[in-house]
Amino acid sequence: MRSYLSADGPRKHRFYEAVEGASAACRPVIDPLAEDAQIARATANAALEIVKSRGHRQKDGADHLALFVTDAYATVTMAYRRAAGTYTIDQEMQQLGTAAVHLLTMATSYMTAQPQPKIPDEDAASCATD
Repeated sequence: MRSYLSADGPRKHRFYEAVEGASAACRPVIDPLAEDAQIARATANAALEIVKSRGHRQKDGADHLALFVTDAYATVTMAYRRAAGTYTIDQEMQQLGTAAVHLLTMATSYMTAQPQPKIPDEDAASCATD
C-alpha cells in the first residue's frame, strides 16, 4: 500500500485496475447459502495463495511489474480478511485492513465509472466486408 500512497495519478489508476482485477479473479462462485464472512474468507484465502505462489518466484525484488501485481493481490487479501473479521484483536492490522478496504472500494468505483470498450457489432462487421 505504500507504493500506492506514493504513486502519481496515472500509476494510481493502474493500481486501481490491478486491485480490481485481482479482486475479481479471487471471488469464489457464490453459494446462495454462504454468509458474507464465508465469501470474504474464501476471497482472502484465494488472494493469499496467489501472493504466496508469486512470492516464491520473485525473491530478488528486481521485477517491478511482478511486485506491483503481488501488491495488488496482497491488498485484496487484507481487504477481505478485514471484511471477514479476521483482524478483530490486532488493532494495527485492523487499521491496515480498513485502509485496504477503502482502496479496494476506490478501485471498484473507479473501474465501474470507466467506459467499457465497445465490442464490434457482428452486423457492422459483415457490412464492412460487403
